[in-house]
Amino acid sequence: MPNNPPGGRGHVPVAVYSCATISTALGESEERGRYYADARHWHVAGAWSDPDPALPLMERPGWHAVTAALSTGMIRGVVVSGPTHVAADAAQFAALGVLLRDRGGFLADASNGTPARRTPGQARRRRNTADAASGWFTQPDTYEEGAS
Repeated sequence: MPNNPPGGRGHVPVAVYSCATISTALGESEERGRYYADARHWHVAGAWSDPDPALPLMERPGWHAVTAALSTGMIRGVVVSGPTHVAADAAQFAALGVLLRDRGGFLADASNGTPARRTPGQARRRRNTADAASGWFTQPDTYEEGAS
């Protein structure tokens, strides 16, 4: 299974995972994760959550569903709205990221922000370049050299 890095863009199936005791916090976390994925054009294949952060990660039913989705190829990455949803500290979060990479996936932290905003001209030039590289570019005269 190919591994797309967390900063990559494209139609990558991901799961949004969150863990909190308050339902409104779960909803906000899911929304932040979906926004982060959407900003990268990742497809959210599912959203799972658990209501008990005190429970070890490997014993949470929602996390089991996420790892099952990764194992079956339904997803290629996991987006969390913050490291504390899956780890007690930065070292645990990094270790979990390595574990997911070893399984062919990735772990993305939505608290790191969103991609830089692009102008319509930049987006069009990037799309035209990608289309040309893939062989889908059918109208070479639509590429505007001076557009911003």
